[in-house]
Order: sequence, then structure tokens, then C-alpha cells
Amino acid sequence: MFGYKRIAVARHERGLLFQDRSLAAVLEPGIYRWFDPFGHIAVETHDLGQPELSLARADVVVRTAPEACNDELQLVEIGEREVGLVYVDGNLHGLIPPATRKVFWRGPLAVRVERLEIGERIRVTKQVAERLLRLGFSGSAGGIQAREIPARHIGLLFVDGELKETLAPGVHAFWTFHHSVRIETVDLRRQAMEVAGQEILTKDKVSLRLNLAASFEVADPVLVYEVLEDWKAELYRELQFGLRQEVGTRNLDQLLEDKESLGQTIRDRVAAKVAPHGLALKEVGVKDVILPGEMKAILNQVVEAEKAAQANLVKRREETAATRSLLNTAKLMEQNPLLLRLKELESLEKVSNRIDRLTVFGGLEGVLADLVKIGRDPAN
Repeated sequence: MFGYKRIAVARHERGLLFQDRSLAAVLEPGIYRWFDPFGHIAVETHDLGQPELSLARADVVVRTAPEACNDELQLVEIGEREVGLVYVDGNLHGLIPPATRKVFWRGPLAVRVERLEIGERIRVTKQVAERLLRLGFSGSAGGIQAREIPARHIGLLFVDGELKETLAPGVHAFWTFHHSVRIETVDLRRQAMEVAGQEILTKDKVSLRLNLAASFEVADPVLVYEVLEDWKAELYRELQFGLRQEVGTRNLDQLLEDKESLGQTIRDRVAAKVAPHGLALKEVGVKDVILPGEMKAILNQVVEAEKAAQANLVKRREETAATRSLLNTAKLMEQNPLLLRLKELESLEKVSNRIDRLTVFGGLEGVLADLVKIGRDPAN
């Protein structure tokens, strides 16, 4: 009918009756009719399944019309140095930041707000932190900053940019409402670093590409973060400079012959520089020495010539040794006729093995006598 309004409020709802845009009453479940030809009346329905009143400036609306909503709505005000934990039917439901007002329904859901004094204390108790983290309250927007510090690590707590304390392994959480909170995790285990692809000239002007590998530990995490802005970049630069300085003082042959000495020298040089910054350099080694293409060809030729000379020397030594052995054998046979006779028999055996048929004249004695004549001086 023209000019009449009909509103139905369900059992799980409540209605807010506004007259001339001011809250006039809270409507219980039921059917409501008004004659309002000029549109002075408006009704908003709200689901009680959401315990918080979802209305713009709800706190102001409730404050200006306390007689209309005291029995249905409750206003909660949190001070500047406290936070509110919202429990719905005994379960943690949400968090109210400091200096905040919230409005909740007095409906079928039992809403309770627990106030926690934070003051200057920013650490969150473990029990509260675990509950809030399960609800997704994390980071500066969520009200807490939480971090799990693994074993063999240490945490550094920075509050408003200042290092406040170190954190042992475990879960730590802090309020972020009045402060900027940051947690850095430092690995105390031995770590590896590589300085790769360094183009360097040796003392004899040969261009090389070298790869360096190092292992280190963070000896003093507090000192590292207080002194250095980026300690890993600083260590990398020191290793890079140390490699360049040491390679520049050696020629190519020295580098190729003793890479281990180069790594040890670099380690001693760099370790002395980074130790005052809280870093302990453990080992340094040169992984690869890469030569340019033309230098590789030259070195291959040098190596080939050296190996050929070594092989020729070995061959000459063997020939000399064989000649000396023959000379010694000849002298022994000259001095010992029986040895000569055995040598003759050995020669006869070799000759007989090479022929299929042998005809002997004058008997075996004649054969041996002729053999002896062959090996003797005709003048004798």
C-alpha cells in the first residue's frame, strides 16, 4: 500500500531503526509496518552470527543513543597502552588494537573482551602468541611480529631501528602497535662463499680467470650487524681484493705450481681484516685457474715438448744400460769358457727351434766345434 513500509527481522537478526537518520530503536525478530509516505524511517538488518556490529561509526551511533541500544549492544573501549583479546563462546576470535572502540551484539553468542596491559613491554607471552598466530595475526598490520629461530641460529631484535637483544632458538613474538619491530636471523653454522669469474693479470702479464671458494662462520652476530651494513657483501669484497693482490704478485708458473699456498695466503690476509667485524674466515682455496685459448695452446706445446724430452732421455738411458749389460756379459764369457759353452748351447737351441729339418755331419761334437770356431778369433 502506498506510504506503508513492511520490514521482516529474522530470528538470527536484529534491526536498527533509524528515524531521520538517527538511531531510534533496536528491533527484535518479527514483522514491522510503518506509515511513512515521506521516507523518514529506515531499517538496517544485521546477522548475529557476526558478533561485531558492522556499521560505519558504530561507536558514535551507540554513544548518541544509549537508551535505544543498552540492552542489545555493548561498547568496548581499549586504552592507548592496552590491547583487547576478543573471545566468542570462550574461543579467541580477534584482537582489538590500542586506542580503539568496538561495538558487539548482546546476542546468542557470548562475547568477552580480555584487556592486556602492554605499556612499554613489547614481548607477547608464548600462549597468547600461539593463539594469535593461529588466527593469522602476524606482521605489523596484524599487531604482532613473530619469528621462529632455528637451532644453531641466533635472532637479533631491532626496536625502532635499535638493536635491543639477542634471541635464543625458539618462537618469539612482540607487539608492534607503538614501535617498529624487526627480527633478523643469523646462521651460526659454517657457511660457504664463492668468488667466481675474476679476470686478473699475473705479474708476467698473463690474463687469467680464477674461481675462489671460502668457508666462514659468524663469530659475533651483534658486532657484525653493528659495524657492517651488508656483512656478506663486505666479506665478498675482501676476498675479491685479496685474490687480486696476491695473483698480481706472482707469475703464471708460480700460480700453477702452488695453488694451495695462494689460498692460504689469501685466507691469512682476509681473516685479519674481517675478524674485528665479528667474522671468522676458516678456509680459502683456489678452485679453478682458467687460461685464455692461445695460452692454453702454448702451454700444451711446452708440456708436449717436455714429455717428449723426458721420453727420449728415458730411451737413451735404457739403451746405455742394455749396452753396458752386453759388455759385462762378453767380459764374463771371455774369462769363463764354461759360460761360453752354455751360451753356445742356448744359441743352438734357438736355431733349432726356427728350422723344420737339420742334417748333422760329423756328429754333435762337430757342430759344437764349428760354432766355437765361429765365435773365436781366426788368429787363435
